[in-house]
Amino acid sequence: MSAVHTVLGEKVTMPVEIRDADAASAMFLADAEAARKILAGTGLEAVVVAGRAICSLAFVRYVDGDLGPYHEFAFALLARLPGDPSSVGVYIPWLPVNQSFTCAAGREIWGFPKEVADIRITRRGRGKRCEVRVDGRVVVTMQTSGGIPAPSRFGGASIAAYTNLDGMLRSTPWVMNPGDVRMRVGGCKVELGDHPIARQMRTLGLPSRALFTSEIGSLRMTFEDAEEIK
Repeated sequence: MSAVHTVLGEKVTMPVEIRDADAASAMFLADAEAARKILAGTGLEAVVVAGRAICSLAFVRYVDGDLGPYHEFAFALLARLPGDPSSVGVYIPWLPVNQSFTCAAGREIWGFPKEVADIRITRRGRGKRCEVRVDGRVVVTMQTSGGIPAPSRFGGASIAAYTNLDGMLRSTPWVMNPGDVRMRVGGCKVELGDHPIARQMRTLGLPSRALFTSEIGSLRMTFEDAEEIK
């Protein structure tokens, strides 16, 4: 029988389905020691390649899904459980959204570090621009510049999304089924404000040139129940 959660008086049946969304993301090399400090106390370790950690920034426009329409920005680090190379996933330190229901659901069901923010996603030329403000302060702006078409269904994956809210490490099985994918080397401009999260991003070496940027025109996703990790 599927698990059912009650959030703000509404029933949410697992798994949560996202039937229509679009997204943009970029991956960056990051300072490994700064990544270790962010992960300290979470029960995870940074994935380090040639002495550098990997971080990503992304924004998503949810059009049709079980949690309703909303905008989301994601700040993540590639991480794993110590001594377990098969456990590589993404640790999410910050996940603002612009609607209260998905904020409550994200925190209560999965332990996602969501907060309500002003997130504006607009089309800019061949790319997109996202600006995130918290309490009127600009935290981050991210602008992509388009790319070339990737092979059909490129990027489809099942990945663990790790969170640590209130001292509890959780892993959420997250399945992505993308379509209309465009990619390019570089292709992303990031600007940071003076918010504490922006300062944390700066310790990683952001803003910097992206390794690559992708835009997904059609995205479907599934989120299973979170698993608590002792």
